[in-house]
This record gives sequence, C-alpha cells and structure tokens, in this order.
Amino acid sequence: MTPFDWSTMDISSKFLSWEKIWPLVQQYLLNHVLTWAMAVQLAAGAFAFLLADKAAGAFRSWLERHMALSGLGEESSELRKAKTFLKVARPILLVVLLEIAFRVAHRFDWPMEGLYTLLVLALAMFFVRLLVTPMTNRYGAAILTVAIWLWAIARIFHSEDIWTNLAGSIYFEIGSVHISLLTIIRAFLLLLTLYWFSKNLLIIFHLWLQAGSHLPAATQTLLYKIFRLLLLSASMFVVLHYMGIDLTLFALFGGALGLGIGFGLQKLFANLVSGFMILADKSIKPGDVIQLGNTYGWINFLGSRYVSVVTRGGIEHLIPNENLITGEVINWSYSNNLVRLHVPMGVSYDSDLDIAAKLVLEAAADTRRVLQEPKPACLLTGFGDNALNLELRFWINDPQNGIESVKSEVLMGIWRRFKEKGIELPYPQRVLHHKSMPEVRIRAERKD
Repeated sequence: MTPFDWSTMDISSKFLSWEKIWPLVQQYLLNHVLTWAMAVQLAAGAFAFLLADKAAGAFRSWLERHMALSGLGEESSELRKAKTFLKVARPILLVVLLEIAFRVAHRFDWPMEGLYTLLVLALAMFFVRLLVTPMTNRYGAAILTVAIWLWAIARIFHSEDIWTNLAGSIYFEIGSVHISLLTIIRAFLLLLTLYWFSKNLLIIFHLWLQAGSHLPAATQTLLYKIFRLLLLSASMFVVLHYMGIDLTLFALFGGALGLGIGFGLQKLFANLVSGFMILADKSIKPGDVIQLGNTYGWINFLGSRYVSVVTRGGIEHLIPNENLITGEVINWSYSNNLVRLHVPMGVSYDSDLDIAAKLVLEAAADTRRVLQEPKPACLLTGFGDNALNLELRFWINDPQNGIESVKSEVLMGIWRRFKEKGIELPYPQRVLHHKSMPEVRIRAERKD
C-alpha cells in the first residue's frame, strides 16, 4: 500500500488541527482505497480466504481420520505436532494463495497494494498462530504478539527500510558471491521455516503411510527415508540458491570428498547402502523373526545404519546392516510364519517302540502351539549305541513367540507320558572286558 504523504501537510504549528488533517485523509482514501482496483483486490483476497478455509477444513478431516487410524497414542509426539500443524494450516494456505495472486498481479503490472497488505497481514496471523499460541507465559505472548503486528505495520507502510539498509550495508564477499548480513538473516529465517515445514510434511506423510497406504512395513520405511532425504536436500538447495551461492562450486570438493568417503567412511556408507538394499528387496521387515549367529529375536526397528533385534529375554541388539547383507541370516518368517521344528530323543531297546511313538504324538497334540495340520510325525532315525533314536517333527506358525519354549513344552509332555507308561529313557552304557593276567612269581632276596 502507498504510504501516507505527510510532506504535503503544514506542520509549522505545534499541533495539527483536524480541519487540516481530514481533507488529506479524505483525498487519500478516495485516490488509493475507495477505488475499483482496490475493490477487485479485496474481492480476490476474500476469495482466497474462502478457498483456504475450505481446503483447510478438508485437510483437517483427512488428517484427523488418518491420525485415528494410525494407532498412535494421544501422548505421541507425532500426533501433538500434527495437531499443532492443523492450527496453522489455514494461514499457510491463505499466504500461499495470496502470494500467487500477488505474483500474478506483479507479472501483468496490475494494482497490487491491497494484495500486498493482505499478504503481510496473513503472514502476521501465521506467525502469531505458530509462535504465540503454544506459549504459556501470557506476558511473553503479549509482547511477541505486539512485536509481530508492529513488524506487519512497518512492512505495510514500508518503514522498515532503515533496518534493511543497515543490515544490507554489512557484507562480505567470497569470490564473486556477495553475502550481506540481511541475506544471512533472511536465509536463516527461510531455513527455519523450510525445516519446520519439512518436519510437519514428514509427519503427515508418515501418518498416511501407516493408515492409508496399505503398503508393507519395509516399503513404508523405504519411502519415508527417501522422502525425508528429498525434503531436507531441497530445503538446503533453496536456501543456498537464495543466498546466491553457485551450486557448481561444490563440484570442486567432490573428488576430495569421495576420496575421504572411500577410505575413512567406507563402513558407514556400506551400512547406509546396505540399509537401503534391505528395505528395497524386503528380505527383512519389521516384525520378522531372524537368527544371526547366536542372536535370535524379532526385528523391532530398521535404521539407516543398523537393525534393532529384540530377543526373548528383552535384550536389544543393534546389528550393522552390512552384517545382514554379507552374513548368513535365518529369517524364520520370510515368506510365511510356518516353521517345522525337530525334537530328537531316545528310548531303551527294551521299550515298545509303537507305544513310545504314540505317546510322543499325544504330547505334541496336547501342546497348544503345535499345529495339527500339517500333522506331527515321529520317525525312527537310527539305532544308537545305547538307545533307539526317535525324532519328533511338528509345525508352528508363531516363531516370534520363541522356538525353545515350545520345544521345552513338548519335551515335558513326553517325559510325563513316558514315566506313566514305563518307557525307559536309557543311560549311557559302557562294557568293560577284563582279561586274566599270567601268573607272576616274585622272589625277594636279603643281603646282609
């Protein structure tokens, strides 16, 4: 908006009379405010406000529905941030729409004083919602609110030039790049805004992945990491471009950086690349039951550098991604949760083998986690030195609940039944053969 021209007034007297001020104010209103151009701009601003209100309402309904379906608790930090973002959704959309209208008017050289004023007021409302609303100290909130609206008034009447000129006069140069204090301040504020906006977009994208995408957990994690990397990279590039820094300068450091990565950070980047490969081929997913060496547990978290594996004892192992790519990993639930277990045992040669096999199958049938289809089987696997070697084979579909626990339950059932029916579990036996020795005569001589 064009600032009020006070130079046309007679200010020789100490106090200005209303008779002198009112005609100038009336003339200003008629020439700059009560015009058809201003009416069109205000109508465009009203249309932008209605459009932003409708879009914000639809977005609120969509986000609240996904928050309810996400399964996150009310105290979740992601839900709290999402609810905070909802409070500023309308001002953000209004600022975006007014900025578009302002740029269009500037492009075609249309009147835009009213649009500029509405844009500054929308920005002030956005900052009040974003910064003041979460504050608990009412005095601090009041001071910050006054400061924001004073800044808005200064922007509307173009009276902040003294500060911008001062900050612009303090500068330094790096080669052909001219960087002033004003540019640094604006770039810092732009970086904070983009960072805040990126974090909230990530939260919304994460909620959509969990509640509305119906994608596998590994694919959700992969898409989330890619989207986060793209957002943060785009924010940095926008800030650097705003500061006038030529991004091709970073090519000068490419060779040295690549050499440093190759020698000093090869393990770190190997784990990062391995993490993306794991997510891409879906060989390991959150919730899978894996065994790596002596570590047996389920996948709790897939990180960019490591995988969190929680054992049945509650111990959390952080295994580097590279170990999962290069080493041998047993995934008990890779394609499905159906797992066959083997329980070896032995009975005495004097035992009735048919009765022993029947008791073994009864013990398996009475164990809650053992599946009856496919049916358990008891096989004779060999004739041992001390016993007839039997092996029980049965299926389970919940390896995440532990392997050894179900084996222990089956063996306890077998032991009780063998004891009741008199089936003997043999002890190790050794046969000693004693050979007689030839008669030996011993003669003792005494020397005087």
